[in-house]
Amino acid sequence: MIKQTLVGLVVAMAPMLAAAHSKSEATTPADGASVTDVPELTIRFDDPMRIISVALTSHDDDVEIERETGMDPTTEFRAMPLEELAPGSYRFDWRGMASDGHPMQGSFSFTVAE
Repeated sequence: MIKQTLVGLVVAMAPMLAAAHSKSEATTPADGASVTDVPELTIRFDDPMRIISVALTSHDDDVEIERETGMDPTTEFRAMPLEELAPGSYRFDWRGMASDGHPMQGSFSFTVAE
């Protein structure tokens, strides 16, 4: 009887646990993409996210970016590189706080072609 009750609780709570945290749905540029120009960096979330920190790095150094959104919870974070990105590989790392208070982080990489 207790076992059946526990199984029932787990089954009933599974959808709530699965939907508890925001997740990244898409990025621009797409993860792994090769592009010729990067006027804007975006991350789209399925639930509002407050972005706490971001970093764009190349194999040489950090790249300065200007945030457009993200200090307040949003479903789409946007930032722009302050200078045109030179050809090479880049990685964008982010940390944020989901609407349920859970800390989240992620990254995506792309290449700027010549």
